[in-house]
Amino acid sequence: MKKTRYIIAAIPLLIAAAYCCLPYHARQAILRGYPRVDDLELFPRDTLRRAECTEWPTARAYNALELPPEDQAYLDRLGTTAFLVIHRDSILREEYRDGWDPNMTSNIFSATKSIVSLLVGIALGEGKINSLDDPVSHYLPPFREGDRSRVTIRHLLTMSSGLDWDESYSSLFSRTTRGYYGRDLRDLVEELQSAEPPGVRFSYKSGDTQLLSFIVEQAVGQTTSAYATEKLWQPLGACRDAYWLLDKPDGDEKAFCCFHSTARDMARLGSLLLHRGSHGGRQIVPLSYMDEALRPASCLQDEFGRDSLDYYGFQTWIMHYRGMTNPYFRGMLGQYVIAVPSRDAIIVRLGKAREKQYNREVPLDLYRYMDMALHLLDANE
Repeated sequence: MKKTRYIIAAIPLLIAAAYCCLPYHARQAILRGYPRVDDLELFPRDTLRRAECTEWPTARAYNALELPPEDQAYLDRLGTTAFLVIHRDSILREEYRDGWDPNMTSNIFSATKSIVSLLVGIALGEGKINSLDDPVSHYLPPFREGDRSRVTIRHLLTMSSGLDWDESYSSLFSRTTRGYYGRDLRDLVEELQSAEPPGVRFSYKSGDTQLLSFIVEQAVGQTTSAYATEKLWQPLGACRDAYWLLDKPDGDEKAFCCFHSTARDMARLGSLLLHRGSHGGRQIVPLSYMDEALRPASCLQDEFGRDSLDYYGFQTWIMHYRGMTNPYFRGMLGQYVIAVPSRDAIIVRLGKAREKQYNREVPLDLYRYMDMALHLLDANE
């Protein structure tokens, strides 16, 4: 009995010792749990300061059209915090749930990747990036070594780098977990090696986006946050400051995951999808870049082994639904900004969960939000 008591007493000490032996990012993952949309206070951050606010106008039928009870229940079931439908550049439907309001920011997670693509397009248009076919090594010297010297900016944009990133938040030891909870982003991505030839197959990798951010910084001589403030946030007339989480104080932006914004201001970024780089009559991202960014990279094999990729462009998803082709931003837990060009509409859904079931590459809740929005748009015609 005495021996048993000693063993039981030793268990907490053994657990504590094992915990202390874990790397920093794994200990943080255990302490903080799975990522959530209200993680702003957990990490250091840079602020994207707004300049002159340009509020969205409201449609004549603003919030006059109701969603059916089953749709309302669906929004609640998946922890929706914001749902917006913008039609012809005016807000048709806007609602907030679960304690959220129009001034609260959310982490949009991987929808952040599409913002990085917009910055690449701007830098290209300014001549600060020479060509999308420039090798990564032109901007990041560590990539001059080995097979990875063949990786280009275009490969990163289309998620076809072939680098050995493992995409998983559920593992304590994945590179994605280290990127989110760790404090060494630059070391993390500069140690990546080639696992397969670049430019052959689409394979979703957050490391590709992080490398793009470092390329932008090297090309423009500013931090990603500073460049985004000057070239995107202020020209868009954002009405609230936005935040970009960093890996450490005065560190690097978590460019693959961690941009915080309000739903209304996210819709401004959706406007760039809808209007091919233009917002409020101003061409913010070059039209030639947007035309390529919003087309599927059909020269690639897709992740399911098909011959031609039809659902991803430059860090931007492309959805085919009910005869429509809709570019959209997508983030973990169901952060969506969808442009519907055939209906001159933008849909924003932010929240705390999404469906676990997929139709090929599309989470099933995405179809439901599309149907909700189409119901409102049809009723408004």
